[in-house]
Order: sequence, then C-alpha cells, then structure tokens
Amino acid sequence: MSKGMSETGYLSDEELDNGPGIPSEGRRRRGPVAVLECIQDIPCNPCEASCPEGAIQVGEDITNLPHLLEEKCIGCQSCLPVCPGQAIFLVDESSTEDVSRVTMPYEFLPLPEKEETVIALDRAGQELGDTTVIRVRKTDKMDHTALVTIEVPKEWSMRTRAFKLKR
Repeated sequence: MSKGMSETGYLSDEELDNGPGIPSEGRRRRGPVAVLECIQDIPCNPCEASCPEGAIQVGEDITNLPHLLEEKCIGCQSCLPVCPGQAIFLVDESSTEDVSRVTMPYEFLPLPEKEETVIALDRAGQELGDTTVIRVRKTDKMDHTALVTIEVPKEWSMRTRAFKLKR
C-alpha cells in the first residue's frame, strides 16, 4: 500500500479510488465532468452551493466529504474556482482516442497563454511531460482564480493536476 496524504502531502491512488467525488471512466469518456479530490472531513461546502445542477452533495453536516452525482454533472466549471483547497478539476476524455483535456484552478502570475507549451505535473509535483494550453479563463466573478485547460495524453488525465511554465 502506498503512503497517503498524511505522510506525503498529496493524495495516493488508493485514497482517490475510495473517494466519493471521483467519476467513473465511462462518465469521463462521455464529456467534461468534475473530479472532486477532497478526502478530508473539514467544514466546507462552496462546491455544493455553486453547482447549478445539484451534482455535488455535501449535506447538512458540512464536514461531510462532497459526493459527485456524475450523471447530473454538466461540466460547467462553476465548482472549480470556489474550492478553497483547489481540490476540484474537470476531466474530459471524450475528444479523441489518445488525448484528454484537464481544467484546473490556477492562482499564479504570469498566466499561461493559449497554445503555450507547459510541463504537466502530477499530484506530487513530478513532471509528466510537455503539454499545450487550450484555454485560459478568468473573470471578476472567479476572484483571482483562473481556470486553465491543458491537453494531455489520455493516460495522464487522472494524474495531471498542475503544470509549470517553461518560460
């Protein structure tokens, strides 16, 4: 068994496999869907409040883990910028056989630019390889959190959770 977040500072595959916010592979292949990598019982529920479809449920006790109702998720990205732990991502494995898109919150400057080559990182900060920025979205409503979408090889879609600029 691999070490978990309490020992390493990042989530293990086993912790994620048991998490109530991880969509099935079948759902990820049908289009963009939220991936909730929140496994700590902390008082928090802005993801639930932000979801216009009711696809995220925390419940009355706000220390409950968020549960994803994957069939209700429309991939609208409303939950991504409101998560204070930056533990929500959007994964879309529907585009081609080989490539997926991962959208993540990003709070650093400078922002990457569309079509810029960046280095994809896993949860531990280890380099996966070069990838391309597909979209950068930032609005006043998102309160200093940009959403960056990168295109990655399909086998990286559930591993890529950050990137670093090459410039």
